[in-house]
Amino acid sequence: MWNEDARKLIFIGNGEVLETLFNQFQTHGWQVIKTTDFDEASKTIALKNLHVGLVELSCDSPESYLERIEDKLRHHIKVEWIAIVHSEYQELPARLRKTIADCFIDFHTLPIDPQYLLANVGHAYGMARMKWDNLPDPIVIDDAEEEMVGSSPQLLNLFSKIRKVANVSAPVLITGESGTGKELTAHAIHERSKFAGGPFVTVNCGAIPQSLIQSELFGYEKGAFTGANQRKIGHFEAADGGTIFLDEVGDLPLDQQINLLRFLQEGTIQRVGNNHQIPINARVIAATHVDLDHAVRSGRLREDLYYRLNVLQLRTPPLRERQGDIELLAQYFFKKFSHEKSNNVKGFSQSCLAVMRDYAWEGNVRELVNRIRHAMVMCENRLISAEDLGLDQKSQFFHFMSLKEVRDRAEKEAITNALTRLQRNVTLVAKTLGVSRVTLYRLIEKHDIRLED
Repeated sequence: MWNEDARKLIFIGNGEVLETLFNQFQTHGWQVIKTTDFDEASKTIALKNLHVGLVELSCDSPESYLERIEDKLRHHIKVEWIAIVHSEYQELPARLRKTIADCFIDFHTLPIDPQYLLANVGHAYGMARMKWDNLPDPIVIDDAEEEMVGSSPQLLNLFSKIRKVANVSAPVLITGESGTGKELTAHAIHERSKFAGGPFVTVNCGAIPQSLIQSELFGYEKGAFTGANQRKIGHFEAADGGTIFLDEVGDLPLDQQINLLRFLQEGTIQRVGNNHQIPINARVIAATHVDLDHAVRSGRLREDLYYRLNVLQLRTPPLRERQGDIELLAQYFFKKFSHEKSNNVKGFSQSCLAVMRDYAWEGNVRELVNRIRHAMVMCENRLISAEDLGLDQKSQFFHFMSLKEVRDRAEKEAITNALTRLQRNVTLVAKTLGVSRVTLYRLIEKHDIRLED
């Protein structure tokens, strides 16, 4: 019978030759969860708050399989991985050695020394808990190239709104600074909507030459103009049955805004060189980093188009408003790009993390990722410093908190920590913090703290 309080580890592989070893693990207080499938392993890790894992590897594993392993393991940032290899070290092919060096903290070859592996697993477990026990579980929205990672109230609020707006078909306007994840937000809405089975078409309205915008958006017929040698389907028609994402919609020229307005009103488009109206069933999500209210007042954006686009609005928060996510993001991207670093670089110094929390991050997550990747390659010490990130504390981009901000941060951290420690028992938390339940509820609302798990 398994002890629910036992330390847990996951084993991915066949494991037939390791059954005796697993029995020894159980004797020493470990619960071994076995699976042969990486997708099943991902679900188990999410449910059981695992910190350490073993992966069985073979010398004849094809490169495509190793690439899949690397991709899967890097997404589980809270787990430390140890490889079990069916070969002597001298026989390991170069590609397998690279996978082990990039994704695992250690490896063992058969026959395995049980005591050494037990000690190794215990060390990995302890290191993982040291890194993550004081950090909340991250929520991750990702696509092929980028991720939105966090657990701050600001990001949890955005995730909640994404789920709400995904359930309807009305246009969505996403506002926010560059590098805050507007396209990721649009993609997340699409994947949770009834249009998820259709295409997701991205159009950067500011990157298309003005003379080509109409034909690019709405297509053209053969012979419509010189060089039109065949019919071309535009972006709107390509998005039929799915979602069209209009990035930097504020850059759309005035003479083309009427065509977008017509589509939003009537659900039809007209190819250049054709008078026939073509019905299109596509959801419109638009994004901008500029103030569209000001664009309307200055005459650069039609007011009627603004109101058609701005039915549902989401704002992606800048990183300086998500200070609680900065260490989480740093650890996540450190692990994701671990294959790029030198082997001696093990993480971030505490002083570096403190500097990162106070930096204003004008380029937001995109700037954070770039600085971390640069530091991982160039760092010559065991721990990355603020200097490795290129952060000069005399820079104008440092955010110096007011006394009110300091008090608010301390107040919020005290409440959040108490709620976590006392299983969200509001009565007990209020008593522990020395305030009334009414005051506590007011502070919870003030700081936008979630009571539910």
